Amino acid sequence: MKRLFTSVFFIVMVFCLTSCSAPMSGRTTRENHLACAFTAPATITLDKLTAEASITRYGDGEWTAEFASPNTLSGVKLTFSDGNVCADYKGLSFSVPKSALPVKAMMLELIEAVDSNARENELRGSEKDGMLEIKGSLEAGDYILTVDGKGNISGFEMPNNLLSISFKDVMTVEVRPEETAPATEASSASEGE
Repeated sequence: MKRLFTSVFFIVMVFCLTSCSAPMSGRTTRENHLACAFTAPATITLDKLTAEASITRYGDGEWTAEFASPNTLSGVKLTFSDGNVCADYKGLSFSVPKSALPVKAMMLELIEAVDSNARENELRGSEKDGMLEIKGSLEAGDYILTVDGKGNISGFEMPNNLLSISFKDVMTVEVRPEETAPATEASSASEGE
């Protein structure tokens, strides 16, 4: 009887341990779509400031951010190209070298994280809620870059700097080699989901 009880107990324990165990949260890889030219509406939170912007990546180091809100930023367009940042607002514009901007400038951190990961053949990180989280470190601090199931950008965070950027409706764009502006919209990253 003791032997039967021990056998049944052992089988029940094995069943419980295998059915209740969580899958291992090891490293996962995804196809890399960060190197593609894309555009997306984004919500940016920096400490107590929340802003809405349209962010476009044309290529390595070639980005724009056009702000829609809050009122203090509405209409401001930042263009990052050739080591410079150009700010435009209602026909007024000025240009400064990237090195002259503060190291914690939120767009520069996003650009550096995305562009460095875009150079990889595939993205590596940890799976969380159907997203891939890629952790890294920049001069201004640690970051978490999040990509969706197709390898498109979904979010960017620097928790120690109180910075969070979430992207939605990511669209790939086609860029003519001689231009740094999109020629046509090619496809939606959210199609077929």
